[in-house]
Amino acid sequence: MTKFLQNSMENKNINVEILCIGTELLLGNIVNSNARWLAEQLSSLGINHYRQTVIGDNFTRLKQVIKEASNRCQVVITTGGLGPTPDDLTTEAIASAFNTPLIKREDIWEEIEKKLIISGKSPSKNNETQAYFPKKSVTIDNPTGTAPGMIWSPLKDFTILTFPGVPSEMKKMWKASGETWFKNNIQNEAIYLSRVLKIVGISESSLAEDIDDIIFNQNPTVAPYASLGEVKLRITAKASNYIEAENLIKPIESELCKRVASKCYGTDNDTLSSVLINLLRERKETLSVAESCTGGLLGAELTSISGASDVFLGGVIAYNNSIKENFLGVPKKLIENHGAVSQQVVESMAKASLKNFGSTWSIAISGLAGPNGATEDKPIGLVHIAIAGPFGIQTKQQLFNASKGRHNIQKLSVIYSLDRLRLLLLAKS
Repeated sequence: MTKFLQNSMENKNINVEILCIGTELLLGNIVNSNARWLAEQLSSLGINHYRQTVIGDNFTRLKQVIKEASNRCQVVITTGGLGPTPDDLTTEAIASAFNTPLIKREDIWEEIEKKLIISGKSPSKNNETQAYFPKKSVTIDNPTGTAPGMIWSPLKDFTILTFPGVPSEMKKMWKASGETWFKNNIQNEAIYLSRVLKIVGISESSLAEDIDDIIFNQNPTVAPYASLGEVKLRITAKASNYIEAENLIKPIESELCKRVASKCYGTDNDTLSSVLINLLRERKETLSVAESCTGGLLGAELTSISGASDVFLGGVIAYNNSIKENFLGVPKKLIENHGAVSQQVVESMAKASLKNFGSTWSIAISGLAGPNGATEDKPIGLVHIAIAGPFGIQTKQQLFNASKGRHNIQKLSVIYSLDRLRLLLLAKS
């Protein structure tokens, strides 16, 4: 179990940097989600954080970056480069930056061996390198992987915390050890608390105009930022404690929710699918789907929510017209006369799904995600969405920008489908 060094520092004099290591980050092979997540954690703790650096798996450059950071900040958090392969150089480079030898920790090696054997792997010399650390460093337990991290203070008022690059491993280790170290060692003058409002059905620019007087608020601050199909509003308060911060956030949150009304579907970790499933669960109602252009994305989004099976019964991916006819019973003449991408066909799909699954509600989607298949009257991005339920059937035609590309058109179709049913449930409650 990790034992923490006591090296208390006044927060007003503390500056923390995040250093993400991995050539795959520089090449763009993977998205650097670790830096964003760690930045949020530091912000919630009220820790000053002004710089993020990404560097490849190069010993000389990594050593240089560590030495440079030690001259301008008090804490460096690293992610990546702790694995068993030759390009995992983080611990070695850090030790070399301060002319410190690495020492094998037999207790750590025993733990690594046990994990490898349990997983059916044979320990190797490469794995053994993960058990070497600078003298006087404190290891950070890794409950799900073989790469431990460390907490080490090679200089007075300078500490390094290392974590693996695998996000799931890094997050667990941070929550169990990294966060605790900061709470034990950094004396905060203030904390930051954030709440994110999630909004759909309005553009970022239009939303900004509607709340422009609130955006210029100083504490809490309000910042809009867009993602595919939705806009988020991050409300951040600075206060001496969490209760005070919460009291600062509440009136701003209330006013924002009042202005955007039902366009705000949730906060923080809510998703459209989780909110919709909870609404259906409260009403003791069920849902089925019939998908064409989305190819199962709608069902996947619903089943990403744990326990959704008590609400979501299942679906049909009716991609080929023969499946629409034979599995869903869509009349062949309907497809011939109106085309698969039409109000008439999508309504027939929704009705068939409702009947076949015996669900309270059904959603059907048919559209042209591109890049091929467009006609003069049916362009790329045209999507028909039908919702069938106790109050009949409603159909909505959407025309998404073809430049967004096939996958984003599919994802937007899912977002709009979920939101249509959410709004319908709210209206009928």
